Amino acid sequence: MSPWTALKADTHRQYGRYSLSCLLKGVLTRRNFRVVCTMRLCQGAAASKGPLRFALPGFKVLHRLAAHGAAMDFPWRADIGGGLALTHGWGLVINQGARIGNNVTLFHGVTLGRRDRIAPDGERVTGFPTLEDEVWVGPHAIIVGGVTIGRGSRIGGGAFVTEDVPPYSVVSGNPAAVVRSACTPDVMNPAPV
Repeated sequence: MSPWTALKADTHRQYGRYSLSCLLKGVLTRRNFRVVCTMRLCQGAAASKGPLRFALPGFKVLHRLAAHGAAMDFPWRADIGGGLALTHGWGLVINQGARIGNNVTLFHGVTLGRRDRIAPDGERVTGFPTLEDEVWVGPHAIIVGGVTIGRGSRIGGGAFVTEDVPPYSVVSGNPAAVVRSACTPDVMNPAPV
């Protein structure tokens, strides 16, 4: 998916539709949406073969300012699908190696982090989380390591996730445990991606 298509999907998640006026309104009035827009600008410039690629250094500065203003650690190089919704956002930390699917919702204080382990042979094993489509992650949840959060799953607030989560599950607790299966995804204004 191109960064521009993803940005349209991100706008749809915010407003229930895409229009240029909604995009501009979001950039000007919503700090959480602004950081997503600057991320998409950086990704678009980096992928460009034309003169837009020369704007990347300026876009990177804008993104750093937007992330700082939103109090997030939000790398522009992260692999994030369309329709990302950041709710509140304060204290959000996303490791650059994390992969996020389409129509994902992240609340404030969420951490998607790297986990290093030492294998029995002494080799360092590094892993990053993968969130599949339509995942909802509640406030202050921590997801670390090479785990996969299955499609449509919900991660309760404050959960500490270090194991894979099956699709359409609800998990909570520290350590996180599945408390419900076959749940309905919680996606407000799903973008058609």
